[in-house]
Amino acid sequence: MVRSEKARIRVTGLQPVQMVVGLVGLAFLVAGIVGFTRTGFANFAGQEPWFLSVFAINPLHNLVNVVLGLIGVLMSIGSGLARTYGWLLLIVTGGMFVWGMMITGMVSSNPVSGAGNPLNLNSADNWLHLGLAVVGLLIGVMPARKVALVERDDVVNGDTIRDDSVRDDSVRDRKIHDKEARDDSTRTDEIPVAAGSSNKSGGWKHAWRRHPAN
Repeated sequence: MVRSEKARIRVTGLQPVQMVVGLVGLAFLVAGIVGFTRTGFANFAGQEPWFLSVFAINPLHNLVNVVLGLIGVLMSIGSGLARTYGWLLLIVTGGMFVWGMMITGMVSSNPVSGAGNPLNLNSADNWLHLGLAVVGLLIGVMPARKVALVERDDVVNGDTIRDDSVRDDSVRDRKIHDKEARDDSTRTDEIPVAAGSSNKSGGWKHAWRRHPAN
């Protein structure tokens, strides 16, 4: 028996990044829904004194949270999509942080002052958005959990038995043993026997006898 092995690296199973993105998406959904219970849907981009804890909100702000939450839940189905969501979260919340800094006067110049404050941002929102941008960056660069799969080729009596699984070697060994047993059981020998008196040629007959495997 000849054995050869080849190792391959694969991403397998539910990835940590998917679970993180799913939780972040659910958090955004909850924040948006609870926010709508505080603000309702009137004065959609207004600047009424609506708060979710210390964070200023309005209906438009709630809608942004709900949309980010839905996207997060949907993109958590795959590890690649989950990392893409991390970069999206970084861009959106990072942009909201910079915009909020200009709106609240923490940046001296405000090139978008004419746009007003449609999301009703305050200083607490700014620091929250900075933290979410950092979370998005971490999600985007989070490594995948990988496993090494060993592809084994065993040559038994000229036939190749291939198995990509390394989880249960006993199963594989049983396959090899059964293959060898079948080959041994079909092996035949030529055995001469003397012909009886009724054989006119007086020569030798050849009979084939099957020998069971040892």
